[in-house]
Amino acid sequence: MSVSNGQDARSRRKQRIRKKVFGTAERPRMSIYRSASHIYVQIVNDEIGHTLVAVSTSSPELKELDGHRGNIAAAEAVGKLIAQKALAVSISKVVYDRNGFLYHGRVKALADAAREAGLDF
Repeated sequence: MSVSNGQDARSRRKQRIRKKVFGTAERPRMSIYRSASHIYVQIVNDEIGHTLVAVSTSSPELKELDGHRGNIAAAEAVGKLIAQKALAVSISKVVYDRNGFLYHGRVKALADAAREAGLDF
């Protein structure tokens, strides 16, 4: 399997997910993206097309992370921080958009940490 086939498979999974997942004002969409060296998450209101809260491993709040930022520990830190920022702006319920990535490893760790910190999804 070549690299492009893997990207095509993720693209197809993403399209299937996005047909069903839509963020509203009451329950915005929490969308994640992971690269080899970072993980990014944002909470989006799709009705007006605005990002309400965003965090990544390159955020200034996460300067204390040591070493590689593309691991499970970094994903957990991002999950906790996004939940804290969301709760600070009165967002407690979201829909989780894994963006075509399999629910495993860093994607799962981020979701579990956000749930433990108080987000409901």
